[in-house]
Amino acid sequence: MSPVDPAPTEIPRLVRDAQRGDREAFAQLYQRFARMVHGIVLARIDRTDVDDVVQDVFVTALDRLGDLREPAAFGGWLAAIARHRATDHCRKTVVTDVLTDSAAPTRDADRLEAFAILSAVRSLPEAYRETLMLRLVEGMTGAEIADRTGLTAASVRVNLHRGLKLLREKLT
Repeated sequence: MSPVDPAPTEIPRLVRDAQRGDREAFAQLYQRFARMVHGIVLARIDRTDVDDVVQDVFVTALDRLGDLREPAAFGGWLAAIARHRATDHCRKTVVTDVLTDSAAPTRDADRLEAFAILSAVRSLPEAYRETLMLRLVEGMTGAEIADRTGLTAASVRVNLHRGLKLLREKLT
């Protein structure tokens, strides 16, 4: 396996190394979990703010890494930080209407369709929204989602199945 995708058994070792100050170990954890964090945050906030919140999640994780007692629980712990940071961001964000320039050319149909799908995914219950975002936007497999979030493979399958069913209903 490449350093970007270490075996799941390497995660606790990387976490322990990072807790001792090894920045390369934390960089490997970042590479392994960045897509998961991005998907979780994207499921909750406007796409224009996602990168800033993802960065904040990893800064928070680095600051609090010493508090993590069970290194094997890193994925679930990081997912919880991502959810909390996204929620905090939503509380601080003032909702505004977007002004459009009527003289500007219209966006192409594919981009509008993508925004409509993203909006439909965001309207789903949280469990489905997050799992679908990780699968459809981040391109993660069910096994990767389970591995990184701490969910069971069965829960991921159920969430994907039910979420896709609801998404199809919303889009038709």
